[in-house]
Amino acid sequence: MVYQAASDRYEHMPYRRCGASGLDLPAISLGLWQAFGTDRSYDSALERIEYAFDHGVTHIDLANNYGPPYGAAEEQFGRMLATDLKPYRDELIISSKAGWDMWPGPYGFGGSRKYLVASLDQSLTRLGLDYVDIFYSHRIDATTPLEETIGALKTAIDSGKALYAGISSYSATKTLQAIDIAKDMGFRLLIHQPSYSILNRWIEQGSPSLLDVLGERHMGAIVFSPVAQGLLTSKYLGGVPDGSRAAEDGSFKKAFLTEANLAHVRALNAIAEKRGQTLAQMAIAWTLRDERVTSALIGASSVEQLASNLKALDNLAFTPEELAAIDAESVDAGINIWEDSSKVR
Repeated sequence: MVYQAASDRYEHMPYRRCGASGLDLPAISLGLWQAFGTDRSYDSALERIEYAFDHGVTHIDLANNYGPPYGAAEEQFGRMLATDLKPYRDELIISSKAGWDMWPGPYGFGGSRKYLVASLDQSLTRLGLDYVDIFYSHRIDATTPLEETIGALKTAIDSGKALYAGISSYSATKTLQAIDIAKDMGFRLLIHQPSYSILNRWIEQGSPSLLDVLGERHMGAIVFSPVAQGLLTSKYLGGVPDGSRAAEDGSFKKAFLTEANLAHVRALNAIAEKRGQTLAQMAIAWTLRDERVTSALIGASSVEQLASNLKALDNLAFTPEELAAIDAESVDAGINIWEDSSKVR
């Protein structure tokens, strides 16, 4: 059966302008970091993508090494673009990134022009596209001059292989430097992608904070891991379920499930219940309370999970009392596995 997108797909999703640009992003975007590799059913992945698009999620976020194995998420999504999603390419914002390890040797990671340009070409081949809408430097590389990394992003735009450029997990200081370097080169960085959640508020810290920089310099923000890789859900309140990320002890470490962290999660869950939301819905809505945040980037291992999390949009308003109660339980839970990158000054 030929896929036909829902006719009402734009009626319920709010869109937000991304920084000082002409680009709107959906308040909730879909990331393919987890659960879109060859370890999962292609049909299941397609079902989730189509459900998201049918509900106004126009932004699909990838990176060169998303899988498993590396590159698999882009290959899977490229197959969808060549078939079911082919008529809708111009309704989609497709992003990719390079920075973390991708292939062996000294040219398969980091921030060099050699790596970023080659990686983008490989991503386009896997996706079957001539260009991506956004191409990111996935992390700061302290061993490469920032001018070279930002220059590689300009090359991506000048070559027509990317429409916009962004950065991810850069500190406030490095973000300011990157913005100024790009300006001197004659282009603008569109967006920053940092981790952010109730239990990981690093982008609010410092003077100026990263959020301050993004607001003052009119740069968009799309925050990833708003549910802290699942910690801000009801999943772990009764232990570690089979098949969960904690059970696999991969990017989500069992060490995150301390009694102190779980006590805060239980308290936050009680606040969410009073709001008529699940904990995940509240956690996503909370990241969107700040007008400097353009979009919250979520994952989805099932249509049911995706449908539930999209309902976060049903209640984005917080009372001062609710925010104060959340703040009281909002601690640094030690879950920011990208911290080393974001601390580079």
